[in-house]
Amino acid sequence: MSPPENADLGLGSLLLHADDTPNEQSIAPAISLSTTFRHQEGFDLHTQWDPADPQHHVYSRYTTPISIRLEKVLGSVLKGHAITYGSGLQASNAAITHYNPRRVAITKGYMGVHNILDIHKRSASNLSVIDLDDEYQEGDLAWVETPLNPTGEARNLKHYADKASILYPLADDHIHAVGGKLVVDATFGPPPLQDPFEFGADCHSDLLAGVLVVKELDVWKQLFQDRVNLGGVMGSMESWLLLRSLRTLHLRVPRQSQTAQQLVNWLNTVSQVPKGEEFEGIPGGTLTKVQYASLQPVDVGGPGLGPNGFDVSKQMPGGYSAAFSITLGNADQAKSLPFRTKLFAPATSLGGVESLLEQRYQADSKEDPRLVRLSVGLEEAEDLVADLRQALKAVASL
Repeated sequence: MSPPENADLGLGSLLLHADDTPNEQSIAPAISLSTTFRHQEGFDLHTQWDPADPQHHVYSRYTTPISIRLEKVLGSVLKGHAITYGSGLQASNAAITHYNPRRVAITKGYMGVHNILDIHKRSASNLSVIDLDDEYQEGDLAWVETPLNPTGEARNLKHYADKASILYPLADDHIHAVGGKLVVDATFGPPPLQDPFEFGADCHSDLLAGVLVVKELDVWKQLFQDRVNLGGVMGSMESWLLLRSLRTLHLRVPRQSQTAQQLVNWLNTVSQVPKGEEFEGIPGGTLTKVQYASLQPVDVGGPGLGPNGFDVSKQMPGGYSAAFSITLGNADQAKSLPFRTKLFAPATSLGGVESLLEQRYQADSKEDPRLVRLSVGLEEAEDLVADLRQALKAVASL
């Protein structure tokens, strides 16, 4: 769905008013549970109906009143044409299906995307997966997840957008120089933390529910038609719940980011305590490493960072992710920690108002069994610090 005319409003105002419908009396949008809608006499669906701005609805797999309002809000705050899906994996699959790449450049990140690529390989035997830092060719799709799951560390979007132009110095921009596309998985970095389009993305995805945002309307219309044919539409109830959640996004995300940074600062201090010493009762060596975007050095290059590194704060001016990871001294400590906390719930997922943590190995066997991922909610920072303090002390002897 296209950005509305009031796109010059601030984020909070857009979240609350981008879908305003002056002729409706109700302030909160209604939920339509109908699967089909009455036809209007004399109306031709093929010539008179625009899915990007439907004047009335035909079938719930196409559009519903609530899905249109949701996509209007998302399109305005994400600065493009937004289309929603029932899950993040459906959105990822839709992007891969649409771009139909010969090769996908991807390194680490969410296991679900790698699983989707394995499924695509069954019917597209010529599809291959390369490393993000390999050289690109015509038809490649660069898939950059930033911040990265599960560590919360950032990748250099401008580097990947510009990388292919080295092969074609006269080209005017980034990976498009070799006919490729850059898709950014921004699940860990929703507004107002970062804007992937500002750094050269062709498409980016956000939210657990699943949304793709593209710059061109014709691309959106093709994605819409694919969604109609594949049936990946989000239900009306889920759309209503997501729209309600979006109304306070600008309040929740910065608060969660600030609290996460406070926890990271404290945990990073704990991780530097030598064995044989203690910090606030936690023996040194219990916590060995903290990974988070704000801890990345500015001028050190490497995989994901570009040859000279980059300033993460410029790519994420609104703050850093609410999710990050810590590495404990051994796997037994990491396995036990989620069950020693009182405020952090032992559960997977991220981004909710409740704080969660998990031994990431339980969800993704490729991860270090000593690694624990944390998703910070809206509890008070000092209470979360106290919770982690007592839990780390409890597992220190394992």
